[in-house]
Amino acid sequence: MPPNQPDTIYPCPFSKNYGIPSNQAWLLLKVFFLYRFVLASLFVILLYSRFSFTIIEHHSIQLYAMTSKTYLVFAIISGFCSFWRRISYPLQAQSVIFIDTVAVTLLMHACGGIESGMGILLAASIASSGLLIGGRCSMVFAALASIAILAEQAYSISTNSSSITSYPSVGMLGASFFTIALLSYILAKRSEESDLLTTQQKQTISTLEALNQYIIQHLQSGILITNKQQQVYMANEAALELLEQASLPNQLIEVSEELSKLFLLWLEKQPQEFMTLQSPGKTNLELRFTLLPTQHETFYMLVLEDSALHNQRLQQGVLASLGRLTASIAHEIRNPLSAVSHAGQLLSESPNLSTQDLRLTEIIQKHCSRMNKIINDILQSSKRQPSNREKIFLDQWLPDYLEAFIVEQGLDKNDFELSFNDTLLYALIDPGHLKQILDNLCLNALKYGAVDKGRILLQISRNHSNPCIAVLDHGDKLSAETLKHLFEPFFTTSSSGTGLGLYISRELAELNQAKLSYEFTPTEQSCFKLSLSNAEQTKIEL
Repeated sequence: MPPNQPDTIYPCPFSKNYGIPSNQAWLLLKVFFLYRFVLASLFVILLYSRFSFTIIEHHSIQLYAMTSKTYLVFAIISGFCSFWRRISYPLQAQSVIFIDTVAVTLLMHACGGIESGMGILLAASIASSGLLIGGRCSMVFAALASIAILAEQAYSISTNSSSITSYPSVGMLGASFFTIALLSYILAKRSEESDLLTTQQKQTISTLEALNQYIIQHLQSGILITNKQQQVYMANEAALELLEQASLPNQLIEVSEELSKLFLLWLEKQPQEFMTLQSPGKTNLELRFTLLPTQHETFYMLVLEDSALHNQRLQQGVLASLGRLTASIAHEIRNPLSAVSHAGQLLSESPNLSTQDLRLTEIIQKHCSRMNKIINDILQSSKRQPSNREKIFLDQWLPDYLEAFIVEQGLDKNDFELSFNDTLLYALIDPGHLKQILDNLCLNALKYGAVDKGRILLQISRNHSNPCIAVLDHGDKLSAETLKHLFEPFFTTSSSGTGLGLYISRELAELNQAKLSYEFTPTEQSCFKLSLSNAEQTKIEL
């Protein structure tokens, strides 16, 4: 038998709206075949039974034999077509009802006409037409059946084998056909509406289930479902990636012994909502436990987050608070600073100042300018908008950026080199933030990177599955003390720097779920490495 086909609608040629779902329709047709096969077999058996001469008219025995045997053959053929679907459903359904009408009418005539009571068998066929075809078709077949028994009665009267008094019985039987057709149509219509509603509900449930699965599987946070016995029932892609598991583990202890211990500790004391877990890859993960009670069993949900994602959320709240505070302080400092700078400028224009006094006014102006630059950087940091991350094709974006940067700063293009160790890399980051980070790194490389020893290299590679941008220069190796405070605000080794460039760059990186780090390479180059989020990995942020 062919595989199940998708549900389609088989409209009746005489009906505008009625239709039957495919699978249900074929099933009803198969059931109707079984009824017809049994009925046809009984007709044939009656032919050879001892009751045949009492039921079948002697002069019509040949008509009965031919009709009953032909009816059985057609029933078997229709069953073959129903189970193997060799003929279209509408043609089969209409054909079997028409054959039933003709066959039963002939058999009724052979058994003595309307008085034999065999005409009532047409009621089953009419009712089936309402279920199988429905709509106006059932009324058409009810009319055909009524015409058939009326014609049989008229023929019987003309051959003097029946009396005119049988017409009321024919009329009542015909009326019953229309009533049965109408009732079966209404029943079929209600059944169709019920099945349609059930199908819609199934589709809705299936769609919601698929959406839930998609959302869970593409969350940035790892989701792990377990029971009290630590048996793992479900884990999304993020959880397997964070825990470095190739497939779904059976027990928590298979992931890590530390995770199993933290879960038991939470079950016993529930000391706190968040715990810290070190993944097999030595990355700190923020772990949260949640109770999931169901009707039959209690489950537990473990939510895992990369520390970078967790820090990003914390950072957004901290920056929002500090931004308002620093903006207020910066404005309050700028007003007296402007007064000092203006007074120093007026003082320097006095003709009676000595050389030493002029030197002092220059110092005032220089440090006022430096303070004003620091205030501008703080205000720029406090006004920073939330990250609007986009999918960036680095192979196209970086060459355009470097060309624009060289023009903006009035630099020699030979001072920079762009290298791609890997191509077709897509990063997920705010383009404005990425430009600001690279501006700071490239300006620092120009300032501290000893350009006379070699060009500044922007190297693009892949770090695991994430795109990575490295800015390498020939500057001296940083001391351990400098590394300790490298990304702290206002820390600088230059007398003219503000100490906010690297701090702001790191904050912008974390705001975009990226990581900015420093290392001194084996080739004795200073390297600032920016590891970005991979835009090809679809993750849903909450």
